[in-house]
Amino acid sequence: ALLPMANVAMIDYTLEFLTATGVEETFVFCCWKSAEIKEHLQKSKWCRHTSPNTVRFVTSDLYRSLGDVLRDVDAKSLVRSDFILVTGDVVSNFNISKALEEHKLRRKMEKNVSVMTMVFKKSSPGHHARCKEDDIIIAMDSATNRVLHYQRTQGLKRFRFPMSLFQNSIENVEVRHDLLDCHISICSPQVAELFTDNFDYQTRDDFVRGLLVNEEVLGNQIHMHVTTEEYGAHICNLLMYEAVCSDIIRRWVYPLTPEMNFTDDKNQSYTHSKHNIYRGVDVSLGHGSVLEENVLIGQGTVIGSNCSITNSVIGQNCRIGDKVILDGAFLWDRVHIADNVEICHSVICDEAEVKDKVKLKPHCVLSSQVVVGPGITLSEGTVISLHPPDEEEEDDDQFSDDSGVNKEESKVKLKGYNKKDVGSEGRGYLWKADDKNEEDEEEQRHSLWGPAMHSEEESESDSDLSMGSEEPDSRAASPQLDDIKVFQNEVLGTLQRGEEENISCDNLVLEINSLKYAYNIGLKEMMQVLSKVILEFPLQQLDANLDSQNYFSALLPLLKNWTPLFKNYIKRASDHLNALFAIEEFFLEHDSLCTSIAKVLMTFYQLEILEEDVILNWFSLRDTSDKGKQLRKNQRLQKFIQWLEEAEEESSDGDQD
Repeated sequence: ALLPMANVAMIDYTLEFLTATGVEETFVFCCWKSAEIKEHLQKSKWCRHTSPNTVRFVTSDLYRSLGDVLRDVDAKSLVRSDFILVTGDVVSNFNISKALEEHKLRRKMEKNVSVMTMVFKKSSPGHHARCKEDDIIIAMDSATNRVLHYQRTQGLKRFRFPMSLFQNSIENVEVRHDLLDCHISICSPQVAELFTDNFDYQTRDDFVRGLLVNEEVLGNQIHMHVTTEEYGAHICNLLMYEAVCSDIIRRWVYPLTPEMNFTDDKNQSYTHSKHNIYRGVDVSLGHGSVLEENVLIGQGTVIGSNCSITNSVIGQNCRIGDKVILDGAFLWDRVHIADNVEICHSVICDEAEVKDKVKLKPHCVLSSQVVVGPGITLSEGTVISLHPPDEEEEDDDQFSDDSGVNKEESKVKLKGYNKKDVGSEGRGYLWKADDKNEEDEEEQRHSLWGPAMHSEEESESDSDLSMGSEEPDSRAASPQLDDIKVFQNEVLGTLQRGEEENISCDNLVLEINSLKYAYNIGLKEMMQVLSKVILEFPLQQLDANLDSQNYFSALLPLLKNWTPLFKNYIKRASDHLNALFAIEEFFLEHDSLCTSIAKVLMTFYQLEILEEDVILNWFSLRDTSDKGKQLRKNQRLQKFIQWLEEAEEESSDGDQD
């Protein structure tokens, strides 16, 4: 929410949109960085007594999803009428009045059947402001704008729709792939209540899918409103960050343009000239330097001679040397760029420094206070941070904030910097995936910039594979992450009821199988979910008495009772391994229980759920994480493995005799 978007915090755009559309009261829900967000807004025009929009803060360390927030809204009765649901990273100049009138009229005419109106912008496929991560396809009733089907495309070009869509009484079903989801939703008070009634709803996608699937049972409907002229975008990754920044500078979001200074911040005063050049106060431009087009320069910035800058945003009080080339560069405040530097489509955070003759290829990120160079080239997708790569980080956006770095300066000095990564005078660490393979590196780039756009031929090939192939790892065979979460909750509920009502394992298998087919769950995910749910089952009963002995005592009878469940699904060697991976993941997440892992594995072995050779193979895996390697150093686990090896040797000797 505080990331600078054309030198203005993203949340300021969201609040300006809400205020301009007539909203008089806004609740800002925060978890991570809540103190910083509150401090920023308290200093802004939004908290002045003259503001037409009263901003209220609600913070909690327990917020982990939209579902948590809306359940809290319902519990505290914060809303009693229709409200607008929007995230703090939405940029829009959309006048929501017409959509709000349509929403209220529908609810009046149809006795409150419609609970949500989703706002979309017409945007052709391939538009620069669309990304695969947020790409959608929708089926709708063109007569009423009622949403009938909603799904993310995931880069595919062929889709399966329920036949019921085309077999009901609706005359005109329209399938649309020309829409950009603005992540703006007009909601009735029932929305918060529905999140409370359905504890497994964590995201808006969960909510929409749940209502569409159970529409006939619940009697609730979702509608949509499409705008063609106005602007709306949700910044979900750096690809969208770059696209929306460019749109602001190109004036597509008018009146939210830099020279309008809608935040009333004296430091955000700009003059606008032709070719969309915006210059702040006290900007110095050296001899021979050229600002080609679509350039924003913050106040107090000094640019040297013979520089070329295009399609870039430069923050306040930056220092740029001579013969620098910036193309699609996003420099935050107090950045230092030395001579003969080239930066292409990259983000440089606050107080970072780029020394002489450094080249940044596209999609690089330098975190706050990082130093690179001199004389090195950073390859595409490179991310440099002051956080050592082996430190455990809870912050999702490491590249945007290096708070606490000074406190750990002595620790950093002891670790040292890799000069090959950051240069002889560099300061920082290369942020990369643990396994260092190409897939992980590509996934890392996707996590920040979003999936790369492929050619038509590649997309078609991927589509054919995912829809027609029977390979076990094809995308068609893998459910969406949200479906796995819902499936996991359903399995947990089934086992809880089975425990309370003493339901036989045969009947539990039938119920779990029906859930498995309903959510399109593969055997791999099935095994992982079942193992995780059963291992977590005792944690709900132990509460404060959480130690290894109590945990194992509570787990043992469950494993004995539900052995037939495991045996029904564990049949191949890969099934054994998937179960072991799930067990390992559980104990890595609950390290206070790690001393009981040997007893748990011994029980699985004695109950003939897991075979000894697969356990030994799992233990000897080398391509595991650092935490996994540490887990395998557990003395009790090593003694159990040693016992298994000796038992296997004795069995082998007996066979030879």
